[in-house]
Amino acid sequence: MLKYNAKGDFGLKMRPFLKWAGGKRWIVDREEFQIPEYSGRYIEPFLGGGAVFFHHRPESALLSDINFRLIETYVAIRDNWTKVWNNLKVHHENHCKDYYYSIRSQQKRSLYTRAAQFIYLNRACWNGLYRENLKGQFNVPIGTKQKIIFETDDFSAISSFLKKVDIQCCDFQCTIDSAQCGDFIFVDPPYTVAHNYNGFIKYNQNIFTWDDQLRLRNSLVRADKRGAIIYLTNANHDSILKLYKNYFLTKSINRYSVISGNNKGRNHVSEALITNREIL
Repeated sequence: MLKYNAKGDFGLKMRPFLKWAGGKRWIVDREEFQIPEYSGRYIEPFLGGGAVFFHHRPESALLSDINFRLIETYVAIRDNWTKVWNNLKVHHENHCKDYYYSIRSQQKRSLYTRAAQFIYLNRACWNGLYRENLKGQFNVPIGTKQKIIFETDDFSAISSFLKKVDIQCCDFQCTIDSAQCGDFIFVDPPYTVAHNYNGFIKYNQNIFTWDDQLRLRNSLVRADKRGAIIYLTNANHDSILKLYKNYFLTKSINRYSVISGNNKGRNHVSEALITNREIL
């Protein structure tokens, strides 16, 4: 069976086409984050912007997320990227404050117009945040970006690469429970912690609870017993560290946070890398 290594032997790096709050673009080149060799599939149950996936470009992968709009956008690019691109160009040409809020309020009918709408709102909204109101409507305000299309965009290459990937919309437990010996699981859940309601936590506490953190831990413990290799990024918080203390190894990684809406909240923070393999 073909074995993947962390040197990127499967081709050039590919940029994510979405900006995702809490995304991991910052970690892919860090010395502390070197994916070990593995012989099975790359599995990512909280796909988001897919920064680690696009950086490492595995030969075989299972990608999933519970966000249906996100997953159907990946599927649309995989199946017919030109239809998505042509609609996105229209958004790019018309982008302004009034246009943004007009598009945000619309319900598109086709897969490809919905995908273009999703990408447009993601690129034009504040900090790439995905948030819905109680009616399931995207409600993030406009950001400061003026460009919607970038010189680095290559939807054709992304489409070709995604054609060999299994993409599913499902709960993380279903994805992790499918992992077998030799598979590599990269897990980047919302950073909900016990009894802590500051910073990024407030955006996720209603959609990813502490009970979900417990389910996630238990799923990963089962996957570990089946022989899967696990890398988990999570909040570097006492409740998280205690949750995994008796099962996995933990290392702190510092990063610069820009998710806050004010300058006081933008500073260096620490995240936890939790794994069942030796950490550098």
